[in-house]
Amino acid sequence: MTKKFKAAIIGSGNIGTDLMIKILRTAKHLEMGAFVGIDPASDGLARAERMGVPITAEGIDGLLAMPNWNEIEFIFDATSAKAHVSNYEKISKFPGKKVIDLTPAAIGSFLVPPVNFNELQDVPNVNMVTCGGQATIPMIAAVSRVAKVHYGEIVASIASKSAGPGTRANIDEFTETTAHAIEKVGGATKGKAIIVLNPAEPPLVMRDTVFTLSEMADKQAIVESINLMVAEVQKYVPGYQLHQEVQFEEITAENPVFIEGLGKVHGLKTMVLLQVRGAGHYLPEYAGNLDIMTSAALATAERMAETMIESSSK
Repeated sequence: MTKKFKAAIIGSGNIGTDLMIKILRTAKHLEMGAFVGIDPASDGLARAERMGVPITAEGIDGLLAMPNWNEIEFIFDATSAKAHVSNYEKISKFPGKKVIDLTPAAIGSFLVPPVNFNELQDVPNVNMVTCGGQATIPMIAAVSRVAKVHYGEIVASIASKSAGPGTRANIDEFTETTAHAIEKVGGATKGKAIIVLNPAEPPLVMRDTVFTLSEMADKQAIVESINLMVAEVQKYVPGYQLHQEVQFEEITAENPVFIEGLGKVHGLKTMVLLQVRGAGHYLPEYAGNLDIMTSAALATAERMAETMIESSSK
């Protein structure tokens, strides 16, 4: 029998509920131990209760008071940046718990599964950056594997209907956290992030545009690196794909571009156009921005669990 670890999800909104359903339907090494909210009337808590998952509407304090708290090894925080700071302060008093943060709080180490999981698998609190970060940083990292990236810029366009109150309240944190992760994880010297809430009806799936300005390099090598990275992301987000072929433009030393913080820069400009369609577990398929967050968080926990199982069998 496959060993399973109990997991708790804090946050009974769309992201938390989708993650719960993913764990119940698809997880190999995780099982639901608790679903936590603060609104007793939320659809997520009602759904969890119908599915036999232990629930509390008393937030983090309710979770700590649950009889199976000591059995829970993985905790996903799908609340808000501000709430996560308070939640982790209380959770950190209990050694051994693995915390996976889906908010832009960024008090834990940034983690993008196909890029830097091996460096952070033993860290007690990892941050899943943002939806835009999960979608685009793998592309910047793919270019970085081939050439030094001076500048990375991403534009994440999501359906307005998929941006709930948590997303809207954290727009500033989204741009700041994503830009920082473009540098720290993606390997760019300078990063910038923009988010666009698209009000189109019917709602459009998530689209991301990634620009890099790097040293001159073999264009085919960059394309191959990008294709390999896309395949890695598709292992846990099947709806992740290139929307068009990778495009290039050579910026000459005679006609450099000015980038704030870097000055005049030249080299190879690479543009990657992405589309992210959700799996439709709880959220609509157009909400690929939310689906990539829950999918990345689950993939991270599953790989951590596999590592823990391998270590215990040695």
